[in-house]
Amino acid sequence: MYQCAKLAWRAEDAPADVAAALRALEEEYPISEGGRGLKVRFVPVRSADTISRVDRNRGGVTIEYSNLAGALRGVGSALAKLDGGEHTPFVGLGIMLDVSRNMVMRVEHLKQWLRRLALCGYGQLLLYCEDTYELEDEPLFGAYRGPYTKEELREIDDYAAALGIEVIGCIQTLGHLEQILKYKTYAGISDTERIMLVDSPETERLVAKMIEFWSGALRSRRIHVGMDEAHGLGRGRHQTLHGAVPESALMMRHLRKVAAVCEAHGMAPMLWSDMFFRMTNPEHEYYDYTSPFPAEVKGKLDPAVQPVYWDYYHRDAADYRAMIARHRELGKEPVMASGIWTWSRLWYDHRQTQATAVPCIEACRQERVRELFFTMWGDDGAYCDFDSALAGIVRCADLAYGCRDENDTAERFAAICGADYGAVIAASEIQSRVVPETGNAGDLYPAMVLWDDPLLGIYFDNCKRLNPEFDLNYLDELDDILGRIMPFAEENQAGDMEYAVELVKFLIKKLELRGALEAAYDHGDRMALRELAATTIPAAVAALTELDAAFRRDWLTRAKAQGLERIQARNAGQLARLEELALRIREYLDGSVERIEELDDRLPLSAPYEPMNYYKKVSSGSWLI
Repeated sequence: MYQCAKLAWRAEDAPADVAAALRALEEEYPISEGGRGLKVRFVPVRSADTISRVDRNRGGVTIEYSNLAGALRGVGSALAKLDGGEHTPFVGLGIMLDVSRNMVMRVEHLKQWLRRLALCGYGQLLLYCEDTYELEDEPLFGAYRGPYTKEELREIDDYAAALGIEVIGCIQTLGHLEQILKYKTYAGISDTERIMLVDSPETERLVAKMIEFWSGALRSRRIHVGMDEAHGLGRGRHQTLHGAVPESALMMRHLRKVAAVCEAHGMAPMLWSDMFFRMTNPEHEYYDYTSPFPAEVKGKLDPAVQPVYWDYYHRDAADYRAMIARHRELGKEPVMASGIWTWSRLWYDHRQTQATAVPCIEACRQERVRELFFTMWGDDGAYCDFDSALAGIVRCADLAYGCRDENDTAERFAAICGADYGAVIAASEIQSRVVPETGNAGDLYPAMVLWDDPLLGIYFDNCKRLNPEFDLNYLDELDDILGRIMPFAEENQAGDMEYAVELVKFLIKKLELRGALEAAYDHGDRMALRELAATTIPAAVAALTELDAAFRRDWLTRAKAQGLERIQARNAGQLARLEELALRIREYLDGSVERIEELDDRLPLSAPYEPMNYYKKVSSGSWLI
C-alpha cells in the first residue's frame, strides 16, 4: 500500500451506516475505531445532490456528506490527504462489470473492488450476467462457465450493502443469449441463434425463472433486463411460425410481459434503449436524432420501465445532450451508461475512455441526468487485465464529482489502490495511434498483434495498408513504454505490471519477427531466414511462454478458472504456429518446398483496410468456418 493517512474514528462521531462501512474498510486500509491516527468526524448535510466535503485541521478531519456515497468518498479523500468540497448531481453513480464474456470475477476479488468503489464515491454495482448464474432445474444454463450461485451473490450483496453499494442484476431477457441457445435443449425457444422466441410460453417461463432468481438473490428492487441489439428480432423461427410481424410490435409485446413479471416480484426494470431508436430508421441506427418514434412506442412505455442510454463512442458533449433530449421525447428520464474501455483490450484504454467519458459526464451534468454508470465490457474473451481499469474507475469518479485535476486523481489512486497511476496509464499507451483512426475506436489493437497468425500475418499486413511504417513506429513506442513501466514490474494491486512488462516484451519480439521475416523472404536472404529459425523464433516462443504464465497467474488471482481455457488455447495456437513457421523456413532452406505459400499469399498495400478487433479475424482467413 502506498503511503496514505491513518484515520481513527469513534462511534459517537459516525452514524451507524457510516460505522458499518468503516468496519468493512478496516480490513484493507489504515482506518481504526478508537485507534491512532487523524480523528475523523462525520457531519450529515441536506442536499438533493451528492455532497462530499473534507476539512483537514490540526489532528483531525471533518467530513460533511449528503449520503453514504459522499461520506465514503470523503474517507477516500482523507486517506489521500486531499481536502475541499465536491458535489455531483448524480444520486446514482456506479459501474457495470461484464462477467459474461468469459471472465467471472471471484467473490473475494470483487469484495476488494467494492471497497475501492466505495472510497471513490460510487453507490452502485451492476453485474452483467447473460447466463453466468445458476438457475434451478436448468443444468445447461451457465454450464462450464463458472456461474455465480445464489449464495455467492448474496455474499457479494451483503458485503456491498455494508459499504452502501446497491448491487443490481443486469441480465438478458431477449437477445445476447447465444450461450444457452447453442444447446439443443433450448432449440424450442430460439428465434435466431442469439434471440429468444417471442410469444413462446417456454420463453416466458424461462424469463420468469430468471427474474425470480434475481429477486431472491439481491436486496435491490431494480433489475436491468437487457433487450439490446436484438438484430433480426422476429425474422427467424418466429417469422416461420407466425409470419412477418413488425419488430416494434414484438419488442413492445415482449417488454410488457417482462415488465409484468418484474412487477409480480416487486422489481422495477431497466433496459437498454437502442432498440427503440433502431425501429425508427431504415438503417437500424441507434444514434438517430430526428426520426419519429413508432406510435406504439412513444409515450406508451410501462411507467415502471426505465430506459438506459448507452454511448461509449461520441466525443462531443452536444451529441450526448441531443440523445438525452431524444430519450426524454419517449416520456422517460434516462439512465446514462458511458464506458471505461476494457473490451477488445489487453489493458485498460485510458485515451479512449478520456475521449468519450469526459464529454458524456459534462453533458449529463449540464442536463441534470441523475443516474450514470460506466460499463466495462469483455468482448472477444475478457482478456483485459480488469484491475488496470481501476485507474479509469478512479478518474471517472473524480470527473463525476467535479475534480478535473489529474494530479489529485493520482493521489487518490495511490491511496485507494496502492499503485502508481502514471505507470498504469503508461502501460495503457500500448493502444497506439500509429495506425490512423478509421472511427471512434480506431486504435491499433495490441491483442490482434499478439494473436496475429505468424505465417499469414493478416493483421500486420492490414495495418501496413494504413501506415507502411506502422511496425517501426510501434516498436519505437513499445520500447519507450517498456522503459517507463519496468521500474513498477513488481506492482500488482491495480493491474499486474509484471504481466504488462511481459506483454510489451512479446509484442516487441512479434513485430520484429514479422518485419524481418517479410524482408528476408522477399529479398531471398537465406542467411537472415536461417537466423530467424534458429534464434529469433525461439526467442519469441520463450517470451510468449513467459507471457502466458503471467496471464494465467493474473487471471486466477481475480477470476474463476473457467474461461482461462479460451485464452490458453489462443496462446497455445500461437506457439504452435511459431513452431510451424520455423519448420516452414527450414523446409524452404533445405529445398523440401520451393516457396512458403503463406508468405506469398499477401494482399497488396493498395487493398482495402478492414477493421479487425476480434481474434477470429486474425487467426485465419477462413474465420467464418
